[in-house]
Order: sequence, then structure tokens, then C-alpha cells
Amino acid sequence: MMRYSIRGPHKGPALLATAVALVTVAACSNGSPSGAPSPSTTGSTATSAAPTSAPPSPKPTPTRTYPLSTAPRTVPAVRSHEAARGPGWKPAPTAGVVLAANSEGLADEAKLLAGELGVPYRGATAAGPGDVELALGGKGAPESYVLTVRDDRVRISGPDEAGVFYGTRTLKQSVKATGAMPEGTVTDRPAKPQRGLNVDIARKYFTAGWIEDRIREMGDLKLNQLGLHFSDDQGFRIASDSHPEIVSAQHLTKAEVRRILALAASRHVTVVPEIDSPGHLGAVIAAHPDLQLRSAGGRTPRGAVDIANPASAKIVDDLLREYTQLFPGAYWHLGADEYVALMAKDPEATYPQLARAARAKYGADARVQDLATGWLNDRAAVVRPTGKTLKAWNDGFFPGGVVSAAGDIEVEYWTGKEIGARPPVPYLSAGRKLVNLNDEYLYYVLGQPNDFTYPTGRRIYEQWTPLVVRGTSPVPARYDSQILGARFAVWCDLSRAQTQAQVADGIRMPLTALAQKVWDPAKPSLTWEQFRTLAAKVR
Repeated sequence: MMRYSIRGPHKGPALLATAVALVTVAACSNGSPSGAPSPSTTGSTATSAAPTSAPPSPKPTPTRTYPLSTAPRTVPAVRSHEAARGPGWKPAPTAGVVLAANSEGLADEAKLLAGELGVPYRGATAAGPGDVELALGGKGAPESYVLTVRDDRVRISGPDEAGVFYGTRTLKQSVKATGAMPEGTVTDRPAKPQRGLNVDIARKYFTAGWIEDRIREMGDLKLNQLGLHFSDDQGFRIASDSHPEIVSAQHLTKAEVRRILALAASRHVTVVPEIDSPGHLGAVIAAHPDLQLRSAGGRTPRGAVDIANPASAKIVDDLLREYTQLFPGAYWHLGADEYVALMAKDPEATYPQLARAARAKYGADARVQDLATGWLNDRAAVVRPTGKTLKAWNDGFFPGGVVSAAGDIEVEYWTGKEIGARPPVPYLSAGRKLVNLNDEYLYYVLGQPNDFTYPTGRRIYEQWTPLVVRGTSPVPARYDSQILGARFAVWCDLSRAQTQAQVADGIRMPLTALAQKVWDPAKPSLTWEQFRTLAAKVR
């Protein structure tokens, strides 16, 4: 806001000081030293030179001043704002969004922003008064940006398109919250490189439109990863050309998936697909019962394929080759959790065929866990030539065997409760990189089975940080750089417990809180109530 400062009437000693100052100004105005006679009075007496009346006092001109600006109100909060004095920026009829030289790759970001602000997109042209200019270039971390408001214009620059996009989210949110973007300079970047949402679309069918809405939501929160768990016991939810017989009646077509991927790319969200194996393959087994794992006593645990049967590997590898071509992103999730054979008290006695296969392949000391680890490594070998970064759930990594999981597989840590699962520090101390999906804070399990309760945004905001990987206690801060980020996860164990709309509403504030905590490592300056109120304004 602007202030007008007008000097008021002088009183007492101030009046005398003003009179002296006026005499001095009058004397100096003709170039004579203060107190020296002016040329017009030289040779005359003081009495004859005295003016008949005092000169009029100059009238002060109102001066526009501004207080120092404050940081823009956004979610997540910006990490640095250099305050300045000025009116800030707000959309005006003459404003537009333009591209700086050599920044044509930002055309999509510019068009999106122009539509959101209600101003025209003018392409690659010089920025004028009131304009927003997007520019590629400069130094900085990936996804970083600098946003400057000065001289009635905005400039957003960054070393990559993602960073500039996040700068446009800051501008959009600030305008939505207060109608303007404050004067000064924002310098911003994420604390963690992997930030996102994981959705179980296998056990519950979610429409393409619902998934696209989550992507738009994620983009505005500066989240960059969407995990899609699309194969499980209850369903296989993406059309398949190699094995159409396993696909559920309700599923996403490949055209819908490509539409989802295109929107995700425009919001700088990478989709992380997951075909979980060797457990959670009930939909595959339903069409291929010969792959079912059987115990020595004849039990057939749901979803577990017989990894001693080469046909099990063949069908999973067919699917991996098919879907790695559909999904162009940088990551692939191999699953590997909750393989029932390894949850038995004595896996070798309960599943003797697996024990025999392990010894035949890896030597006399090999156990069933080694066969399972070999399965994970073999699936990794199928995907690795695509150049994708590989991921697997933490309870798919087993210590003390003759076979170890490949070193390039990132740990997706969700629990320490499962058989075979260890606390997070052993993974970290071994040099593993880890993504946090702590089931204590970040698991939204439909129907709340197995003692799960729906997580709240407040609890995440006030208690959780990326260092809190398991339970409620953080790992030592020295491991911070190995913790690559976090995702909030939706699991549909009791799929009918909530509708799509209820899920969207239920995860809204937890996802918002997570976005704050993975972007800015500092303790939030707002209270939970202040944060929640702000989120309602900017989203």
C-alpha cells in the first residue's frame, strides 16, 4: 500500500528553524554565499535593501512511499524473499505473458499462466510495463527459480523448465491469496528431489479424469511424482496388448494413459508405474492358475506366484517390456513386498520347491530369500536397459543371504512391521538411497483395516519430517542427503469404503502438508490453523 507524507505546520522552536532555513535558501538561490549580500543590494544599506514582505513559503509536494514488502503467501512457502519498496505487481488490462530470448521451450508454461491470470500470451517479445516474462537460464539447483518484481513487471527465470513452472505457481498463488505479487526477489528451490503422491489404482478403479485432477493439484503444490500401483490381487487396470486376458473389466485404455502422461509432463510430474511381484499378482493368477504358489500342505496364498516356475518370470517380463515402452518417465517400481513365502515361520519347510530351486541356482547355502532376491534382480535386469531408475519396497530387501539386491535399486521405505523388514538405518548405513512412505503418517488406507487410521494434514505438518522414516522417531540427520524425498500413499484395501470424491477430499490437506515439508526444510512459520486458512485461499 502507498502512503502520502505531508509535513504539518511547524510550532515553537521548529518555526524558528524553518525561518532560518528559508533565509538561507533565499540567500543561496542567487549563487552568493550564505550571509553575503546579493548583487542587487551591493552598496546599499541593509534598511533600503530589506524586502517589504517575506517570500512565500514553498508548498511541500506529496511524496509516495511504500513499506518494505513481505514474502508472498504461498503453499509451500517460498524459501527466500528479498524485500523491496514498491507497489508490487497485479494483473492489469495491459499486462501479458512473454518469453525471453532463447526461452521458447517455456511456451506451454506461459500459456497456462496467461490463462490463469486472465491476460494474453504474447510469445517471444520484449517485456513491457505490466508484463510477466519467463526465461530459461542462469545457475541454480534443478527445479530452482528466481522471481523478481520490479518496475511494474515480473521476471521468472530458472535453469530448467520445471523451476520456471514452479515460479509461475508462486505467482499464481500469491495473486490468488492477495490479488498481487509483492515487490522484491524470491529465490526458491526444493529441499528434496522426489515429492509426490502414490495411488493404488489396482484395487479400486479411478477414472482418468480423477487422476488428471490430482496431477493439476500436484503441480500447484510443486509435487513432481505420481506413483501408479496398477496391478494387484483385485485388479489389473491398464489395457495390455501382450496379455489382454489379465486386464480387469474396468481399466484405463492406453489412450487414456497417454493423455494422463501428457498432462503430467505439462505439470512437470513424472509418473512412476508399478507392477508388484512376486506377490500381489492375483489378477494375473486368475487368468493363469498354473502360476499359483502352493505350500507343502496344499495352501494357495493369494497373489503369490511360484518363482521356481519359469512361466511366472516370462509373463511378468512380458508385461515389464510392454509397459516400460508406454511410460517414458525416469523411474520404474518393481514392488517386491509381502511375498507370502517369506512370511512363513520356516519358508524352506513350507515351500520345499522354492528351497530346491534356490540351492540349484545359488548353491547349497541358498535359501528361499535368495531365490526371491534373485527374482528382484532378474526383473531389474529387464528394466535396466531402458535407463530408468529402479525402486522396490523395503521389505523386499533381505540381509544375510548369499544373494544381495542390486545396488542401484532405491528403497521405498513404508514399514518396519512386516516380516523381513528392518529399521531404516541399516539400509541407509549400507549406502542405500531411500524414499519415505512412512505408514505411520503417509498411508491413507481405505476402510482403515489392520489398525490403520486416516492420516491428518495437521499431524504431518506438526510432527513429521522426511527424516521420520519409520514410526515417529527421526533417523540421524547425517543421512538426510540419502533420503531423496517422500510420497503420500493411497491404498484401497477396502475399495468401497470411500468414493473417488471422498478420497480426493480426504487426502487434500495431508498432501498439502507433505508438500510444505518436502519443499522447505525449515520449521513452518505458520500455525496449523494459519496454514490451513492460507491453503484454502491459494488452492
